Amino acid sequence: MSNGFSKRRLAAGAALVVAALVGTTACGGSDDEDSAGAGYNAGIGKVANASKDKGGTLRFIGKQDFDSTDPQRAYYGMTWDFMRFYTRTLVTYDTKPGVASNKLVPDLAAAPATVSKDGKTYEYKLRDGLTWEDGSKLTSKDIKYGIERIWAGDVITGGPQYLKSVLDPKGEYKGPYKDKTADRLGLKAIETPDDQTIIFKLPKPNVDFEQMLAMPSGSPVKQEKDTKAKYTQRPFSSGPYKFQSYDAGKGAVLVRNDKWDPKTDPIRPALPDKITVTINKNQAENDKRLMDGDYDLDINGTGMSMSGRTTAITDHKSSVDNMPTDFVRYVALITAAKPFDNEHCRKAVFYGTNFAALQKTRGGEVAAGEIANSVFPKAIKGHSDYDPYGVLARKGKPDAAKAKAELKECGKPNGFSTKITARNNQPGEVEAATALQEQLKKIGISLSVDPLDGAESSSITGSPTVVKKRGYGMTMSGWGPDFPSGQGFGQPLWDSRFIAENGNYNEAQLRDKAVDKAFDDAIAAKTPEEAAQIYTDMNKRILDQAVWMPFIYEKNISWRGPNLTNVYSSAAYSGRYDYVSLGVKQDEKK
Repeated sequence: MSNGFSKRRLAAGAALVVAALVGTTACGGSDDEDSAGAGYNAGIGKVANASKDKGGTLRFIGKQDFDSTDPQRAYYGMTWDFMRFYTRTLVTYDTKPGVASNKLVPDLAAAPATVSKDGKTYEYKLRDGLTWEDGSKLTSKDIKYGIERIWAGDVITGGPQYLKSVLDPKGEYKGPYKDKTADRLGLKAIETPDDQTIIFKLPKPNVDFEQMLAMPSGSPVKQEKDTKAKYTQRPFSSGPYKFQSYDAGKGAVLVRNDKWDPKTDPIRPALPDKITVTINKNQAENDKRLMDGDYDLDINGTGMSMSGRTTAITDHKSSVDNMPTDFVRYVALITAAKPFDNEHCRKAVFYGTNFAALQKTRGGEVAAGEIANSVFPKAIKGHSDYDPYGVLARKGKPDAAKAKAELKECGKPNGFSTKITARNNQPGEVEAATALQEQLKKIGISLSVDPLDGAESSSITGSPTVVKKRGYGMTMSGWGPDFPSGQGFGQPLWDSRFIAENGNYNEAQLRDKAVDKAFDDAIAAKTPEEAAQIYTDMNKRILDQAVWMPFIYEKNISWRGPNLTNVYSSAAYSGRYDYVSLGVKQDEKK
């Protein structure tokens, strides 16, 4: 009885949200906005509450902790967004609303790179006056050392591997902790002829190279302050804020870094005096406290709970943004796990899934996003209307007959048993996995759901050994582009050369040389149009193999606290608010 009641409440909540978003209340009248916020969707495509006022405390709350505060180990979008408070890179994304934020601008660099005609050499000159939080000079060698840490994969786990792949494709360098040179700066692909100059020498050109430098993995690390795996407990700041405290799983406090010189940093306005982060695993409680004014913003940026959405849209619509994102919600089918080593068993899952029901579980099309058919989000060139399983043609409904035919073809006419992981601190993920469990049961597939803490995913679903030991066959997750290209979205997910023992994001464990070659060909393409066609063909190949099942192009109902200033959605951070620009109103600060 309680389950039936719960499902009815969920459906009713979704109906209220959808009704409010299309401009009506549950009673059918017009939806008048309250006066507390800047207006519904005020943070999309424009700046809400623009202000240069400094002071106050910016208060974040979230259900899920950072995956790591170490810049070379972090891979969560919300962590990358937050890191601009205390890390800097040679280049970074512009602080402007919407797609304008995708523009790369100099950060630690004084000017754009000087690039050789063959596209294989990038030279940067650093700004004068760069310092660490202790007042010591930040040099080109600090940037090189920070990047070198990516190679220490046995210690520095979880972060993106692009720079390692591009600068040292043969894997000759072993990382700074095994470096036998006197200064532990032995990576040959990076040269630092003086403290103000850094030169990158690529074995072959890569059009997205500067996008890779803009990720936190391109951040400097002061060698004397590197505590290796423990660095995440207390990173050393090169930005306007530094850590006063960090307690994993509970929260963090950042205060002003008085050694940071705003004259050296055109990106960060550094408006708040203090930044606090509180981690509380109860999403519904977090939403209530946001609406009560105890906090300003959800740091996770993955949207409100269903109950929170309903209340926010009904009572506080002017403080809500219905945020479009570049995230795709998906299920990876692990090809190394039986019976998913058989393509037909994987296809049975595609046909047996009720995509429309998964969409409804997450809040419906208006609130949660459109049903997905392509492995690429719509903003990435490579997305297409290719629909081999008829998902869009059937409006997301399953095809039980075809699912059972595929089961028969793979030698499992009566179905089989498997396990799926879902993160219990991602809104709607466990619920979606549970809905999928009920759907696949109808075609004979017995699916058990294993909820995980998302902060531990890089060492669980990101470890092929752990995945095999625990008997997982499927992983539910979400992914947004590391940078806006087919390479930036898909290479960690589908290139077999990116499979790692820890921090692996090729969760399907796809080992397809044709896909690997396609990435190489697209990266070397002479025109964007040529690369786009290669990625379009790749989309088809991955879907045809049924290894990666996209089900939603995500939208979020996001709370924009009325106390916030300079709030806008940033395409560079997949639709999240650009945290580094935020301030708090001085007449309302708490």
